[in-house]
Amino acid sequence: MTLRSPSERAVDAVVLFVLVVAAWQGVYRYAGETAITSPLGTLRRASALVTTANFWGHAQATASAFVAALAIAIVTGTVLGLVLGRERFAGDVAEPILVSLYAIPKVTLYPLILLVFGLGLSAKVAFGVIHGVIPVILFTLGAVKNIDPVLLRTSRVMRLTAWQTAATVLAPAVLPEILSGVRVGFSLTLLGVLIGEMFASQRGLGFLIVNGMSLNDVPLTTSVILIVVTFAIVANGVLLALAGRVRRR
Repeated sequence: MTLRSPSERAVDAVVLFVLVVAAWQGVYRYAGETAITSPLGTLRRASALVTTANFWGHAQATASAFVAALAIAIVTGTVLGLVLGRERFAGDVAEPILVSLYAIPKVTLYPLILLVFGLGLSAKVAFGVIHGVIPVILFTLGAVKNIDPVLLRTSRVMRLTAWQTAATVLAPAVLPEILSGVRVGFSLTLLGVLIGEMFASQRGLGFLIVNGMSLNDVPLTTSVILIVVTFAIVANGVLLALAGRVRRR
């Protein structure tokens, strides 16, 4: 299987972008402005929206919850993944349980989150964490389980300490997979925070989306969604490129 060149991938991205915009315009022509705004109209509204102080106040509220949730998800998921990966029996038992938990619609857990954490920032952070932590655990666990045993036997022959083994053998071997887990966890954590803001918050981009829907302000809702999706795509692309570079090295 041959790898596609950067120019070929760029062409694919352009083609996909054109198809998405064409489909968007088609839906707009069919449904009208009561359901969705046009691509150009949404871009104009989004451009005007990002110049307002009100938008950045909501964006800051979302960013605060998202950064906290992502940090907790990455640290917790990586540590648990490393521990479960090294302890084979515990990992074999935990993996199907985590996969089953991952398949549960997280919205069903929101009443419990509210009872435990109440309204506000803590609930949004908790909801983001439960979305993003499991993929990080699973990717890290799988990476540790799939390490070539020759590497570990070599480290023992060379009489490396536990810290030396972790730094020179485990970390380089599992880092690409951990970054892949972080990339998936990044998107899901952002989704969790936004959903949390939609349910019980008076601040944040998720609140703006729901507020636009309740006021029947279709341009506002569509433009905020466009901004969020654009941010997620750019961030995902950066993380994907970083993971590819680490994997090659």
